[in-house]
Amino acid sequence: MTLSTQKARVAIVRAQRYELKELTGAIQKSLSLLGGMDSFVKSGDKVFVKINHLPPPSPPERGIITHPVFTEAFLRLLKDTGAAISVGDDVEEAGEDGFALSGYREMCRRMGVRLVNLREAGFIARECKGERLKQVYVSRTVLEADAFINLPKLKTHSLCTLTGGIKNLYGCIPAGLRRRYHGEFLRIEDFCQMLVDIFAVIPPHLTVLDGIEAMEGEGPGSGQVRKLGMVLASRDTVALDAVAGRIIGLRPGEVLATSYAAERGLGVSDLAQIEIVGESLDSVTVPVFTLPATISRIVTGHAPHFLGKLAVSQISPRPHVNRKNCSGCGECVKVCPAGAATMSDKHAEINHALCIRCMCCHEVCRYNAITPRRPFPGNLLYNLIGALRKVVKI
Repeated sequence: MTLSTQKARVAIVRAQRYELKELTGAIQKSLSLLGGMDSFVKSGDKVFVKINHLPPPSPPERGIITHPVFTEAFLRLLKDTGAAISVGDDVEEAGEDGFALSGYREMCRRMGVRLVNLREAGFIARECKGERLKQVYVSRTVLEADAFINLPKLKTHSLCTLTGGIKNLYGCIPAGLRRRYHGEFLRIEDFCQMLVDIFAVIPPHLTVLDGIEAMEGEGPGSGQVRKLGMVLASRDTVALDAVAGRIIGLRPGEVLATSYAAERGLGVSDLAQIEIVGESLDSVTVPVFTLPATISRIVTGHAPHFLGKLAVSQISPRPHVNRKNCSGCGECVKVCPAGAATMSDKHAEINHALCIRCMCCHEVCRYNAITPRRPFPGNLLYNLIGALRKVVKI
């Protein structure tokens, strides 16, 4: 797969509800601003549509997954091309049908498209010559597609700030490898470089972002649903992520995966070099959008030098268990790459001596029982950096 050399263009179109007719029209308009669906997919093409179906399973109203109505609206347009379509993600299932809970099983049956769990077709080793990875196992389904379509969900992320087009491709590698990389790449900088390594191997031909209802706060699984009412689409996933970040108040450099991808020539992140069509950026920018605690770990690089390592250690949030909310499901124990999460008296516990602060436990918790917290000195530093960020425009 190769990236298009066409000038970066991002379409922004308004849509207020997960209503099929309205969304179909909005997505069609966004694609027409990019040249139309036929410029991405031809009749007879084998097309794979990658959704965000973050495990464990959750219903669409939680704002955690790409909404099935959003995907159905896109599929209606895609089917007109005469392509052979499959939809899916790498889904870990423990005795339950996650695709049924999310509504994808019924939607794909109704639409007559193939729903796939990527692990069923297996993964193929690919050399990547990346900054952190030299080889990675990638979904066979993705690699064999003539057209690879990316349908991410706009959410904050407790480790890498934003879940957008680049981060959504993390689901194209095996779950076991994802857990391993969380343990190996502890620094945000290393983790985001690793994400870009994967992105470089499988850049999508088209990315269409579900921004009808986003997630703010401590995403990608425990934040709050925030209505934004917009669809973003682009050939250039990096440009799309840059625009999405700016819409929710993130400045250049605060989403490291976007910055690193642009530095490697995989797309454009400079807003001055991106042609925005449809709605203007100013008209859709959100005045106040709650960002994850982890954003402070990125902006420490702009703080006075004396803060140094102390700032990083104090501001970096740790997972904290709220026993009242804990259901005892054990998902955090399954996903923890360091063995820091355990069960005691039917409740989760985190051993902070072992914890590597990857926030995997927080990411999979569906009961708001695991939240990122800072020690008291870290909160003081966080507020100081927040004030500096406003004053010096960092």
